[in-house]
Amino acid sequence: MAIKQLSETLINQIAAGEVIERPSSATKELVENAIDAGATRIEIATAGGGKGLVRITDNGSGMSPADLELAVRRHCTSKISTTLDDIRTLGFRGEALPSIGSVAKLSITSRQQGAEQGSVISVTGGKVSDVRPAASNAGTIVEVRDLFFATPARLKFLKTERAEAAAITEVVKRMAIAFPHIRFVLSGTDRSTLEIPSTGDDHLARMAQILGAEFKDNAIEIDAGREDVTLTGFAGVPTFNRGNSAHQYVFVNGRPVQDKLLLSAIRGAYAETVPHGRYPVAVLSLTLDPAFVDVNVHPAKSDVRFRDPGLIRGLIVGAIRQALTRDGDRAATTGASQMMSAFRPGYTPSNLRPSPSASWSAATSPSRPLAVSSGTQFSEAVQSRFSDITLPTARAEPRETYEAAASPSPEPVLYPLGAARAQLHQNYIVAQTENGLVIVDQHAAHERLVFEEMRNALHSRRPPSQVLLIPEIIDLPEEDCDRLMDHAAGFDALGLVIERFGPGAIAVRETPAMLGEVNVQGLVRQLADEIAEWDAASTLANKLEYVAATMACHGSVRSGRRMRPEEMNALLRQMENTPGSGQCNHGRPTYIELKLSDIERLFGRS
Repeated sequence: MAIKQLSETLINQIAAGEVIERPSSATKELVENAIDAGATRIEIATAGGGKGLVRITDNGSGMSPADLELAVRRHCTSKISTTLDDIRTLGFRGEALPSIGSVAKLSITSRQQGAEQGSVISVTGGKVSDVRPAASNAGTIVEVRDLFFATPARLKFLKTERAEAAAITEVVKRMAIAFPHIRFVLSGTDRSTLEIPSTGDDHLARMAQILGAEFKDNAIEIDAGREDVTLTGFAGVPTFNRGNSAHQYVFVNGRPVQDKLLLSAIRGAYAETVPHGRYPVAVLSLTLDPAFVDVNVHPAKSDVRFRDPGLIRGLIVGAIRQALTRDGDRAATTGASQMMSAFRPGYTPSNLRPSPSASWSAATSPSRPLAVSSGTQFSEAVQSRFSDITLPTARAEPRETYEAAASPSPEPVLYPLGAARAQLHQNYIVAQTENGLVIVDQHAAHERLVFEEMRNALHSRRPPSQVLLIPEIIDLPEEDCDRLMDHAAGFDALGLVIERFGPGAIAVRETPAMLGEVNVQGLVRQLADEIAEWDAASTLANKLEYVAATMACHGSVRSGRRMRPEEMNALLRQMENTPGSGQCNHGRPTYIELKLSDIERLFGRS
């Protein structure tokens, strides 16, 4: 068969298969063009989930008639000249408009700032009309109708109108986070209007518009750099997590991307702090020399390639972990609301009185003690007869025991996690803080402390181990024995000494002393199962930390153990001095804080 040149329309339709995958892809390309044109107000209207209509209206620089004629031609662009090493705009390939015009009915109306009149050009299924004069405001209106009418087979692969409309909303949200100085309005017959006002240079305020107001109270600022690469943004505390990764936004030189390297770096930074199946919330922005990143990997421009990917991953993981160590050991503000809802099923915080504008104060609280007069312990004379009665207390331990446990300086209540007051169901520690109370899961908290101690041992000295008088012999399948022995040196670094005992058994001779009494059989069998699931590409350090987390879980304070007041207070003090103690190794919270203002709202006193 002879080789022949394809027609321009067919070439554009082939390109559209990669560039314009669905209505949200067309919306993304058109919004990027509006942003590159310097627009400060962008309005997006849709119908039929974008399949029937996508209209983008902006107040950017606009185009002349000559520009319009070139804009719908393949590989015509004003954004680059001769090199791909210095791309500073969102668009640059010159493929979007001709690709859209080849599979849809495209109309572009534009007027440059200061021009007397505008111009319009149309492209229908690849057929280009002449440029005509048109009445228009300064800026550009791009209208796409009947998307994929020229390639009806593509319509079969689109999702429902609601799903396609949701995808367009997600595109607009990502653009809005990246460019807080631009006002976005998203409307149409297939949706309720979404208006995102400009926040100027206040990026956190824009993030709150998209991610919710609670993000501001649960976000930690990120500001780090390494070798001319700058990382800024905000990362949520580990307990502020979501059920999917849709709340992770990453930008490279202002470009929204969904790159696997960057998303895996975020996942790695939150390892052992977020539960399995849950995802952290983060908005990160990388700034680097355009020559060090390739944005021309795919026509959709959502993937990028870095010249030094190890540097980028290390910067993200290190910066987030440092921020979590510095500020991440706090409970998410959503915990108190969830607790209050749990106290009264069906009685959510929205049913309560509005939160007080000022913070809680003993002097202004409606439930404060009555004023003390000089004559009696009560302000009303009729109540003075009760002044000699001993007031009830909830403390179960003898007074002298508690006094001995209390720290003389400073007052235990003034510590961040307060002073232990009680143990509930031999599993939860209730502590009083200066302005509220804290409930601690003793097993989860101690598990984290043991893990951090073992993690530190990996980077300093071998932790002490205890020799078993009689080695523990564990029968295992041959393949499990082989896997365990392959990692025997790593186990030894953590104080767990194993050796082969025949063809299908492992002998355990030493266990880490910090674990105390431990179910050796259960520990080794769990390690064997987890090793079988490990990714072969994981680094040795990551594998050893995983082993440390498993050992910590087996050696922590068990639920159901009664603790003395001094033990509870010691656990609280150690939590305050240990990075990452706000979450256990599985990512669950180790404590929940309830402010006195929340308690008063719960009882309807505020």
